[in-house]
Amino acid sequence: MSDNLPPPPPEQPQASPWAPPAAPPGKPQRTGLIVSLAVGGGLVVAGALVALVYSLLDSVSDSIALPPARSDAPYSDPYDEEPYGEEPVEEEPETVTSGPAAEKDVTITKCVRDSLIGWQHADLTIVNGSRSPAGYVVFVEFLDAKGTVLTDGIATTDDLAPGASVKVKAQGVGEVPTGTTCRVKQVTRDPM
Repeated sequence: MSDNLPPPPPEQPQASPWAPPAAPPGKPQRTGLIVSLAVGGGLVVAGALVALVYSLLDSVSDSIALPPARSDAPYSDPYDEEPYGEEPVEEEPETVTSGPAAEKDVTITKCVRDSLIGWQHADLTIVNGSRSPAGYVVFVEFLDAKGTVLTDGIATTDDLAPGASVKVKAQGVGEVPTGTTCRVKQVTRDPM
């Protein structure tokens, strides 16, 4: 044999099997940026979850809060006790007016049957004839030609000033025949 063989190449350092692979030449490494973004994103998600859990617990605690043991009145003194054997005196509520005096405040301006669905409604004008602001509840009946009540409706208004007027609608429910009329059944006037 001949000794004309080239010398062996110099020994190259071998990479550890646990080391990450070497980056290809020419590309900058961005592992620090990627790690920072991953940690920051994780913190944002964790913060959002904490805020969500806190708001859910807060809303649940409001819904299961126990009522006060002694009174529902705000700012009540929890140590005041009523004398034994005496019944509490209730204040007289404001007078609710129902009947002819309150019915004079309501006028039916139109009684109409809807041509598409056949339901009746009454357009009303309410004028507050009392000396204080009042709320009204007006019950209206819808009658056939014989005077039989077919259906009824209701209209309401709140906080109507003395002498002021408002237009409202009492809607009947259900189909009625042509020629149905409207009648005020009852008016309740509640002082505010």
